[in-house]
Amino acid sequence: MNRFKTIAKWAGIVLLVLLLLLAIVPFLIPVTPLENLGSAQSVAPPESQFLTIPFSGTDGIDIHYLADEPQGEGEPTFVLLHGSVFNAFTWNEVFDFFDERGRVIAYDQIPYGLSEKLVADDWNGRNPYSADAAIEQLITLLDTLNVEKAILVGNSYGSVLALKTALTYPERVEALILADSAVYVQESMPAWAINLPQVQRLGPLFGRMIGSSEAFVRQTYLDPSAINEERMRLTLIHTEVVDWDEAMWVYLQEWGTAPIDLTEQLAAVSQPSLVLTGDSDAVVPPADSERLANTLPNAEYAVLAECGHVPQEECPTQFEDVVNQWLRQLNQ
Repeated sequence: MNRFKTIAKWAGIVLLVLLLLLAIVPFLIPVTPLENLGSAQSVAPPESQFLTIPFSGTDGIDIHYLADEPQGEGEPTFVLLHGSVFNAFTWNEVFDFFDERGRVIAYDQIPYGLSEKLVADDWNGRNPYSADAAIEQLITLLDTLNVEKAILVGNSYGSVLALKTALTYPERVEALILADSAVYVQESMPAWAINLPQVQRLGPLFGRMIGSSEAFVRQTYLDPSAINEERMRLTLIHTEVVDWDEAMWVYLQEWGTAPIDLTEQLAAVSQPSLVLTGDSDAVVPPADSERLANTLPNAEYAVLAECGHVPQEECPTQFEDVVNQWLRQLNQ
């Protein structure tokens, strides 16, 4: 019996020491500021455009976008919505395809790409990184660019944003193209854990880890060797901008504690929809896209062979062929 008491005593001491280390060590880890960062404008390529949209509680939000010039009355407008970590440049390979068929707008959702990196002192009131705020920013962008109605083209989380917009503002959405949609992906973390002082202390480091992960980008391709140096740089271009890590952490806190769940509302999406997926998507299982297509009332489903999570990048020819056929049917 004494032996068991001794073991229990030492186990308690070890546990106490571990708890103390977990409580103290995070405050001993240095969080040094990043160096050699610049403004979004200073790292932007020539085709980049910027505008400031109003958002309550701020002095306006600077949005980076790529767009062609409107060609004429009656042409459709395609609004391209990227996934998490990615940005407007993810549509480079298929931008001209959409340009040939109408007006095209691809923009960076905050805090990704070259759009503004808002941190806590940059607003008062509601959080600009919330799901509802993201919808409002999209609609405000359309208003600013004089777009009354659009075909929303989303990849991954961008598909979730497209679906939520179609549900919230159905009169502004003509149709949906949803590639490798993350609608059934539910990743969250309890608010009490995120609000721990130790977690808050290391927050910017979490932001750096997630926002600069080349490993994540590579797993979005079936063939990671197809991602060249320039493609990787454009994907992670936000890491060249001042305050990107702090903004990423602020965003992750909101996104992690209040993820979008549309599963009970999908049957109310009335717009014509094309749901497509790469057959080798390692991020969102193809079965999720098939389930989405079967749930939406007015959807068609397509699978792209030997393709990963970002078909518009990795398999642009297949992507264009499927979308072109669907658009022809839509216009009949």
